[in-house]
Amino acid sequence: MTPRRVVVEVDGRVVADSTRAVRVCETSHPPVYYVPRDDVAPGVLERARGSSFCEWKGAATYWDVVVDGHRHPSAAWSYERPTEGYEHLQSAVAFYPSRVQRATVDGETVRAQAGDFYGGWITDDVVGPFKGEPGTLGW
Repeated sequence: MTPRRVVVEVDGRVVADSTRAVRVCETSHPPVYYVPRDDVAPGVLERARGSSFCEWKGAATYWDVVVDGHRHPSAAWSYERPTEGYEHLQSAVAFYPSRVQRATVDGETVRAQAGDFYGGWITDDVVGPFKGEPGTLGW
């Protein structure tokens, strides 16, 4: 598969630009792109409050994105010590498309997955239904 270019913009600034992002697909979710930290602009990530736990990947750490003093709370997350089988996500960060100004895959603007918890990236080549929509809580 040809590497895809993933770009994330906040407050008019590119905060992530990568052709090395890891595309992760989960049941009933659009894919999430995990960007290597080396491809994230220096100094834009600050540790946020809170955490969550994924039964597959382990404990998630949340990150605020800060651009020119403007804070975007919990706009990204990572797995600092992912569980066995997900080690490739270590040193990578995923961004919520709903909490950044713009996210693109190969130039196509991403649509955010419904709901406030999930961070899936919906493009024209991804077809639902997706978890997070009304009536999907029990999926």
